[in-house]
Amino acid sequence: MTLEQALQDFIVETRKSSLETNKIVQEVSKQIKKTEKLLNEKFQETEKKFQETKMMFQETDKKFQETDKQIKNLLKKSSEFDSNWGKLIEALVEPAVLDLFKERDINVLGTANNYIIERNGKKIMEIDLLMKNGDCLVLIEVKTSLRIEDVNEHIESRLTKFKKFFPEYKDKKIYGAVAYLKCLEKADIYAMKKGFFVLTFSGKHLIHIKNKKDYKPRDFG
Repeated sequence: MTLEQALQDFIVETRKSSLETNKIVQEVSKQIKKTEKLLNEKFQETEKKFQETKMMFQETDKKFQETDKQIKNLLKKSSEFDSNWGKLIEALVEPAVLDLFKERDINVLGTANNYIIERNGKKIMEIDLLMKNGDCLVLIEVKTSLRIEDVNEHIESRLTKFKKFFPEYKDKKIYGAVAYLKCLEKADIYAMKKGFFVLTFSGKHLIHIKNKKDYKPRDFG
């Protein structure tokens, strides 16, 4: 084969290869355009779903806010309900406690309800029912539903601090008591173990002391 024939053959093969390469490039370009179109459609679909999801979240958040508002209103009404029940229980307990405690040889002479202690215009203690003027004082906490934390709070916030604010009662005995309509967590038993008198309602007697007759209360003074 001459050099001239070899060059001609090379040129022919190169053209043929170039045509095939162009064909491949065109095919690849076509596939790229298809892919770009598909990706664009998917992106638009995803964007649409994202916007729909965003609207759903906004709607859900709105419903959560409405539910939260309803819960707050319900808690407020529940608190008002409990407060009214508490006042009713106080009104029922107060007339009975003098005789009940005298039967236990605790000779208090009078009661005061919603006894508030203030210092410098600030309320520092509130006692639902205070029995006093004898040789001792009985601080009664009244609850619609009695819990263990109510017993502990009565000890820490009132019974152990009372003489600090009223040194004139330093020679008096200080007894603790709770009165309730409903008991949770066996708080009545817990209160007795802590040295409390426990008052509640029964079918036979409207108000009665649950402690046994020989019960020895704790002097918190």
